[in-house]
Amino acid sequence: VQLQASGGGLVQAGGSLRLSCAASGSIRNIANLGWYRQVIGKERELVAFITWGGTTSYVEDVKGRFTISRDNAKNTVYLQMNSLKPEDTAVYYCNGRVSENGYSWNEYWGQGTQVTVSS
Repeated sequence: VQLQASGGGLVQAGGSLRLSCAASGSIRNIANLGWYRQVIGKERELVAFITWGGTTSYVEDVKGRFTISRDNAKNTVYLQMNSLKPEDTAVYYCNGRVSENGYSWNEYWGQGTQVTVSS
């Protein structure tokens, strides 16, 4: 199983970016999907996650600005980021809890995509 993230880049403060993460391989089911971010010297933090049924949760400082969504038919999770701030600058990683056989689960990470917000 592989998770491939894309969509990062350089944007001015107030701008928008949309991250995508597609899972591929031998996939039976995908439970939670999430986006994390990490700044050098700091721990990786959860930004948002979404369950199979579509229930979402966000870290406080992105509420109202970021929206996580998923397309179960495409095994893809998205993160729409609006009103970006310089403090959103980080490497963003997608994460998925995947079952290849229908009864055991493993956690997988994407390779990370850089988001840089200039002031």
